[in-house]
Amino acid sequence: MKLREIAHSRTGDKGDKINLSLIAFDRSDYARLRAAITAESVASRFASLAAGPVERFELPQLGAMNFVIHNVHGGGVTRTLAQDAHGKCWSSAFLDMDLPKED
Repeated sequence: MKLREIAHSRTGDKGDKINLSLIAFDRSDYARLRAAITAESVASRFASLAAGPVERFELPQLGAMNFVIHNVHGGGVTRTLAQDAHGKCWSSAFLDMDLPKED
């Protein structure tokens, strides 16, 4: 199962950071997302694009989490030579992550 089947994402970038949200469509899926999607799994997902670290902030009242990924874009979005690597593209790549099966 892909994350996009039970969640959506909003993303933005500023300087050399990406702000990546993960918001459950149904709050009953929040605990599953919280257990499966960690700062480490997000860092692994984007290891080829970010030097890290990744911070996770939890927003249980919204059924959401926010990840801040540091050291992206080679020092800033206006300095990068990467094409189309800005924040909005990251949410699509994020939602393509596989969600482990529940026990």
